[in-house]
Amino acid sequence: MEVAFLIGRIIVGVYYLFNAINHFTQLQSLSGYARSKGVPAPNLAVVVSGILLLIAGLSILTGFQPTIGVAALVLFFLPVTFTMHAFWTVQDPMARLNEMINFTKNLTLMGSALMFLAIPQPWPFSLGG
Repeated sequence: MEVAFLIGRIIVGVYYLFNAINHFTQLQSLSGYARSKGVPAPNLAVVVSGILLLIAGLSILTGFQPTIGVAALVLFFLPVTFTMHAFWTVQDPMARLNEMINFTKNLTLMGSALMFLAIPQPWPFSLGG
């Protein structure tokens, strides 16, 4: 079971790291999207959200301070989910469906992150902390 948990941690951690890197390499594109959603200071918002994803990804991947990693994810998902994917404000049916899918996906990812808090620390195969 510990090996399965490690494999899962690697998958989840790499997922968040990939998205963090995307926030930095696609800064202009993501900032434009955030601007279109009415996010104030969109460049700063994208950088800060990328940093939160980086912290979370490294924490989950390494098992180092997983409570901080989960907190970073909650700090990321709460504003992003309700600001960027406010499906209830979208009129076009296809766009509304797309936003609803992303909204529920983000809630699910945040819920799964919170479940990490139930796992006794230090995690198996972790860097401790």
